[in-house]
Amino acid sequence: MLQSSSVEADKGSHNIQSNDYHQMPVTEKQLSFARQISQRTGQVIPWETQQDREALSHWIDQYREVPSTSKFANYPSSKQVAFAERIARYKRSEVPHECFRDRSLMSNWIDSNK
Repeated sequence: MLQSSSVEADKGSHNIQSNDYHQMPVTEKQLSFARQISQRTGQVIPWETQQDREALSHWIDQYREVPSTSKFANYPSSKQVAFAERIARYKRSEVPHECFRDRSLMSNWIDSNK
């Protein structure tokens, strides 16, 4: 019985193939984005990192800039504003002025007036 179960275990392991032995190559878009970050930050991308998709992804996450927090960062996007104005025209009403200064207020107004 012990021998039979070990044979079954061996058969099962042959059916499951892992891709751990194979590194995925980086995409051209990913490498281009990493090079933009490298130029902007002055960080050098190690050669080994440029060859491995997962390693390059971690490098990008590490050195990518955090979005700036300017006074306009919380403003609604132009698409939000256009969509809200389209809804307002359809309903023959106006978008409240405070919604133009806060993206979450604009989002809530859009959701409640769809």
